[in-house]
Amino acid sequence: MAAKNGNVKFIEFILKCIPSAMSDVDSEGKNIVLLTVEHRQTELFSFLQSYLKDRSSSFSEVDFRGNNALHLAAKLPDSNPWPVPGAASQMQWEVRWYEHVMRSMPQKFHYSLNNDGESPEEILSNTHEALIVERRDWLSYTSNACSVVAGLLVTVTYPMSTTMPGGMGDNGSPYLLNQSTFSIFAISSYVSFYSSLIAVVLFLSVLTSAYSKSGGFHHDLPSKLLLGLTAFYVSIASTAISFSAGHYFILKDKLKSAAFPAYAGVCLLVIFFSIIEFPLYFQLAWATFKKVPQRRKRLGDVGHEGH
Repeated sequence: MAAKNGNVKFIEFILKCIPSAMSDVDSEGKNIVLLTVEHRQTELFSFLQSYLKDRSSSFSEVDFRGNNALHLAAKLPDSNPWPVPGAASQMQWEVRWYEHVMRSMPQKFHYSLNNDGESPEEILSNTHEALIVERRDWLSYTSNACSVVAGLLVTVTYPMSTTMPGGMGDNGSPYLLNQSTFSIFAISSYVSFYSSLIAVVLFLSVLTSAYSKSGGFHHDLPSKLLLGLTAFYVSIASTAISFSAGHYFILKDKLKSAAFPAYAGVCLLVIFFSIIEFPLYFQLAWATFKKVPQRRKRLGDVGHEGH
């Protein structure tokens, strides 16, 4: 029960008092390592890795059905234990958990078969088939929605980046070339156009990869989606800055003192509300850069830790 619930303190106490408990198994022949892996108890697994100096015996045991730890890591749990958004991130963390357990196992166990003649890789593919389909649909829906908005940004930023405030002189140089605000406009319009274009390309790449035969569970599509969202946010911010810099030339003579605070406030509001409306970005970033999956905390876990 302590292994299933990931109670590290209680497990540590038992092993210190009764070291032989490490060899105990349940009715299905699973020891503490197998139960920890099966129930995705990442903190307890890390503790067992550091606590057990000689892992050759405990980490190499199999249950009554011939499943080793890697077989159980490959099996899809009944409920999602990962606090990540969407099926894409869930699949990403399932693969990371599988690879994390694989690194702790001897090489020969990577290709071993259980009593049903299944390898860990086959179990991972078969049990996650529905999740792969759900992941593909989730990625396609999210990328499709974002690509439409990013495409609109491309159509807006292109004419904005090619229109010179104040017009052009006879020699082909802009009249306001020496103005500092013009430099801000030129840089921000350049960034806004190309960042929106990059966002469209990345979102289309996610769409095509999600439906391709090679887009299996090893394909790291959430990273592409995260990069696309990053370019999307950069485009929104730079578009607001570019518009404010270009519009400043209209009001600089009459409202020069109030122009900068007004434009800065509007830009900050646009950026702020964009971030509020897209919390998916921060959740995806956390799920992408987290090397070892972290299991979702349950209400009962607090009580278990207290005993």
